[in-house]
Amino acid sequence: MSSVDLFGGALTAKLPEPRVDVSDLREIPDNQEVFAHTCTDQSIIIEVMEYEESEDDDQALRIYFKDLVDTNNADLDVNSLCNQPLELSSLSASCCKSCRLMKGIQSVSKFKDTARNTVEVHMALLRLPQFTSDILLTFNNPLHISAESSSSDANTSTSESAWTEDHFLQTVKSLTIVNNGLFG
Repeated sequence: MSSVDLFGGALTAKLPEPRVDVSDLREIPDNQEVFAHTCTDQSIIIEVMEYEESEDDDQALRIYFKDLVDTNNADLDVNSLCNQPLELSSLSASCCKSCRLMKGIQSVSKFKDTARNTVEVHMALLRLPQFTSDILLTFNNPLHISAESSSSDANTSTSESAWTEDHFLQTVKSLTIVNNGLFG
């Protein structure tokens, strides 16, 4: 794990290694930072989002998770869903109103592939209503990559160097807001 400046240094977080900054490979939206494992098909995405006005924080996270399923045109194993709060005292981003975690298993095709991969998706939502923003962190952890997938040569999460759920939690907990101007 090593500290990385995000969004021009407005945020920092500790991210697992080995990794590559995907913006060095392709264009990434301005509200995202995307990092990929160099040997597996794992990725961590950090997004600054407009604050999701919903009944409660649990519902806001469910909306983001469902949006990801819909965007990926994925099938979701609803029995795999797990949603829980994370203690605010464990976060470096002390101005968060709340933090919730969710994980679930999706069957999804990568890019224009027809082959479907089984991916465990971990999502963390840090709520910042005072900035009318949310910070969404997503960890994509492939459990099975189809032989017909464009990623078939990548190792899965069973690789010795693979990132773990604990790595993702360390990233979430280490996220620090350096410059509030990011949200203005």
